[in-house]
Amino acid sequence: MERASNLQHQSLEKNASGLINGLIGVLIFSGSLPATRVAVLEFDPVFLTVARATIAAVLALCLVLLLQEKRPARHQFMPLFIVAMGVVIGFPLLTALALQYVTSAHSIVFVGMLPLATAAFGVLRGGERPRPAFWCFSILGSLLVVGFAIAQGLTASPAGDILMLLAILACGLGYAEGAKLSKTLGGWQVISWALVLSLPVVAPLTWWLAPASFSGISTPAWLSLGYVSLFSMLIGFVFWYRGLAQGGIAAVGQLQLLQPFFGLALAATLLHEQVSLGMLGVTVAVILCVVGARRFAK
Repeated sequence: MERASNLQHQSLEKNASGLINGLIGVLIFSGSLPATRVAVLEFDPVFLTVARATIAAVLALCLVLLLQEKRPARHQFMPLFIVAMGVVIGFPLLTALALQYVTSAHSIVFVGMLPLATAAFGVLRGGERPRPAFWCFSILGSLLVVGFAIAQGLTASPAGDILMLLAILACGLGYAEGAKLSKTLGGWQVISWALVLSLPVVAPLTWWLAPASFSGISTPAWLSLGYVSLFSMLIGFVFWYRGLAQGGIAAVGQLQLLQPFFGLALAATLLHEQVSLGMLGVTVAVILCVVGARRFAK
């Protein structure tokens, strides 16, 4: 009886830690699209993608060498490749391209559909089987996010919307694959080795695609590049993958529904985009969907 109580207590602590780590990751990721929007105004989107990956990969390489981390097993290289293609290359490149056509606020609301993509790939790749009510809450939360975007009258671009949808699919796959792998390899180790794996490709491309001169690049653009390289590509994933591994892909993944609203707040601050008071009411409704989805996640 006492052993069962201890196990239950440990499970609750693990779930709580998963939520905390996941929330920190979401807060960090919320600044990614506004920062990318600032950077892509002065950097070529392809160069921005490989440059941020190169910077993060060099830091990750230093980290694994400094801590003398054991190399991944042979069977772990394919999952690491999927993570690299999804979150190191796919999502950053597709969002950078999309932000040439749509505003930061418009792109951010698409992130509300990321939990569905993460959960779906979690079912396919992670073996999770959430209850039907989970999908109902997830779909409702995503519809609230999309409905909020439409209500704001944001200018739509077919090319930008398609690129954002592809970005969400790539990111969902990378999140789910990384979460599954982090259970055996470790959270920060997953993103670190995925970055290291991509280094032989992104480093030469960074040198090749670099502009002839950086003299015209403003300080905000450099700061944005630094943010997406250090926080979006490395530090955020350390917390995020750890949270997914502790609390489950489907459950912790629902915290992503809060990311659009954090991102919109940052967009209003950094880019001076208008955010209506209606955002507060929708935020409360989305939080309720997150709570409901988490309850039926397992």
